[in-house]
Amino acid sequence: MDIRNLPEAEKNLYNTLKKRYSLHFESIRFGKYTIRLLRTSDLEELLKGQDPFGDVSVFPFWSQLWDASVVLAHILAAVSARQGARLLELGAGLGVSGLVGAAAGFDVLLSDTKEVSLDFQRVSVAANGFSNVESLLWDWDNPPKPGSFDVIAGSEILSREEIVAPFLDICKNNLETEGTIYLAHDVKRKCLPLFLRQAEKDFTIGTQKHRLSRNGQKVEVLVNMLKSRKKE
Repeated sequence: MDIRNLPEAEKNLYNTLKKRYSLHFESIRFGKYTIRLLRTSDLEELLKGQDPFGDVSVFPFWSQLWDASVVLAHILAAVSARQGARLLELGAGLGVSGLVGAAAGFDVLLSDTKEVSLDFQRVSVAANGFSNVESLLWDWDNPPKPGSFDVIAGSEILSREEIVAPFLDICKNNLETEGTIYLAHDVKRKCLPLFLRQAEKDFTIGTQKHRLSRNGQKVEVLVNMLKSRKKE
């Protein structure tokens, strides 16, 4: 990726990030789409000597490309978007799933709780030449009102029990009548069953298990697809 080809605002943003992090662009193919993703090259720069095993809250989760995000991106690559269809990716991190959704034709809103992740998203959006993607800082304690969406997507989003209730409210209040929710999580994610039990009152829920191999280890990702129940 030639940084000189970025629009001026995103070029300046990239240069600002470059002062803080070692950066690289990674090209990843999902179905028929290839996405350029801005990533950090050195995890230790982000940790700054802190021990994530002693305090998991210091780990920069936003900076990693998780297996569940890769699975979700492949699923969205196969979804056909009608003109004007909107997609919300919650807890987007680097935004790979939403970027694939943009390539598939959705108008995309990427969101995350970390401003720095939005900066990475914005540079990646520009590097892919997308004009149909926006980024929004998300506060789970005081969620914004972004409107209605044809697709709501998230990977490894249910990381804490306190997110379950506000996330369920977003699903109920911001999904179009015929819309779909796509969730991807590691099979060990403890808060996922809690969410699904609460969600089954308002949604029909389908489940698929995807198996991956990473560094010689078997990884299992659960994908849930939710659709609103018909009101009688």
